[in-house]
Amino acid sequence: MNEAVKLVSLPKIFDARGNLSFIESENHIPFSIQRIFLIYDVPGGQQRGGHAYREQQEFVVCLSGSFDVVIHDGAKESLFSLNRSYYGLYLPQLIWRRMENFSTNSVAMVCSSTLFNAADYIRDFSSFVNLKK
Repeated sequence: MNEAVKLVSLPKIFDARGNLSFIESENHIPFSIQRIFLIYDVPGGQQRGGHAYREQQEFVVCLSGSFDVVIHDGAKESLFSLNRSYYGLYLPQLIWRRMENFSTNSVAMVCSSTLFNAADYIRDFSSFVNLKK
């Protein structure tokens, strides 16, 4: 499934003891979660990502702090600022992405539709743009 990049509001259950949000595969995100990884302790000024995937879809949630996700669809670039744990960014396959402007102590959680596969990565932006044509 290749849907458009979109911000997704997650359920938020309010409680005096602390709020709770959750993600359900194929309900809040259009895929079954095969892998979850965390990005944290990113030094100031550093970027993460800088690639696209042929098949993998992702859902990115900012668990703590803030960061920006810059995406490119082959024609135009857009920026999404993430800073709340009750919404996330759905990224379908064949979308170039990079993460930047990490605040101190920020934590990104990335839910992935596939297990790690180095062959799925497109790491050269020119190759990505040519593939999108």
